[in-house]
Amino acid sequence: MPRKTNTDRSKRGGRNSSGRPMERRTPRPQPKVDFTIDQLDYRNVTLLRRYVTDHGRILLRKYTGLPAAFQRKLSRSVKRARQMLLMK
Repeated sequence: MPRKTNTDRSKRGGRNSSGRPMERRTPRPQPKVDFTIDQLDYRNVTLLRRYVTDHGRILLRKYTGLPAAFQRKLSRSVKRARQMLLMK
């Protein structure tokens, strides 16, 4: 016996399985970044220290609230600053 396929596409129009309209999720709040990505540089140690713990570990994106591109640049900058002994 062949499997039945749902050819009725009208059910997908924003409704869940019980037939009620789906509620929209509230959008995630945008992070408040008060600097540009160009300021994330290995020489800007004062800015980098805001995102590093006392033990020298880089804070997670979950805690910093930075966008992904900023977080990647931040981690690269911190690692470069460590290599050049500008920070712990």
